[in-house]
Amino acid sequence: MTLKTLKTEQEYDELMAWIDQQFDNKVRPDSPEGEALQVSLLLVKAYEDEHYPILPPDPIDAIRLKMAEKGIRNQDFVGKLGSKSYVSAVLNRRKPMTLHMARFFHKELGIPAATLLM
Repeated sequence: MTLKTLKTEQEYDELMAWIDQQFDNKVRPDSPEGEALQVSLLLVKAYEDEHYPILPPDPIDAIRLKMAEKGIRNQDFVGKLGSKSYVSAVLNRRKPMTLHMARFFHKELGIPAATLLM
């Protein structure tokens, strides 16, 4: 297998088939084949990053997901962020999230600040 940058979907598919074969053969990471496998994975990642980017999540969707994971309800934020109607309006996208709220959600829910400041 000659390793080179991937320019087409066909090259990508061929390299993915080769990678699958290497995993099936249980190639050792410290062998020459293992080194080639590691380089090929980097080439695949670069191709996927360019052609199949993963967009950051919507801030409100991220907040709602974390709330569901932790069993938190809108009511649990009343008093900490404002009134029940204000919290509801923000989480239903009727009012904008403030910087104070973004900091709060970052600290309380562990959501990356970059996600909240989109």
